[in-house]
Amino acid sequence: MAEQLKGIRVAILVTDGFEQVEMTSPREALEAEGAETDLIAPGKDKVQGMAHDEKGSKFAVDAQLNSVSAAEYDALVLPGGVGNPDKLRMIPEAVQFVKAFAEAGKPIAAICHGPWMLVEAGLVKGRRLTSWPSLRTDIGNAGGKWEDSEVVVEQGLVTSRKPDDLPAFNRNIIEQFSAAKRNTAGAGRTSGASGRTNN
Repeated sequence: MAEQLKGIRVAILVTDGFEQVEMTSPREALEAEGAETDLIAPGKDKVQGMAHDEKGSKFAVDAQLNSVSAAEYDALVLPGGVGNPDKLRMIPEAVQFVKAFAEAGKPIAAICHGPWMLVEAGLVKGRRLTSWPSLRTDIGNAGGKWEDSEVVVEQGLVTSRKPDDLPAFNRNIIEQFSAAKRNTAGAGRTSGASGRTNN
C-alpha cells in the first residue's frame, strides 16, 4: 500500500447527531493511506452516530475539544448530519477550532451539512463549494458560490453534498491532504491520542 498520508494527523470534529457514514468512510479511507485520525468532540467521551433518522453506533472520542489545538493537526474533516453541525456552530470553541485551520492554511473537508461550520467560521466568502442543498441559501448569504456537484475543491477546501458522494469526497481529501503533507513536511506537530473503540 502506498500510504501516501503516513505521518500526518487529521482531526475529525463531531458531536451527537453526525451522519455516521460521513465520519467512518473518510476515516477508513484516510487511515488506509497511513494517516492518523482523532475523533474530537466538545465535552463528551462518546458520540452518537446517525443513519439518516435512525440512531447508529456510539463512538469513543479520542480527544476533548478543549484539550487540543489546530496546531497539532495537518487537516480537518467535518462530517454532516443535521444535528451535528447545528450544535457545533453554537459552541465558540468549535467555531474557532475550524477557523484556526483556515488561518494556518491547512486543508478542510466538509460534507453534507458540515459546511454550516464553514459559514459560521466566516470561511465561505468568495469561495466555490457544495453541500446538502438546504444549505444553499445560507452559503449564498455568506458570500459563497454554491454548486450542485459531487465534490468541489478550491483553495484547500473540499466539499461534497451527501453520502452518495463519498467515493469522490474520499479521493479528493486524500489528494488534498497529501499535497498539504508535501508542502509542510510535517513541521511542528505532536503525537496524539489513540486506542478508540465503538459499540
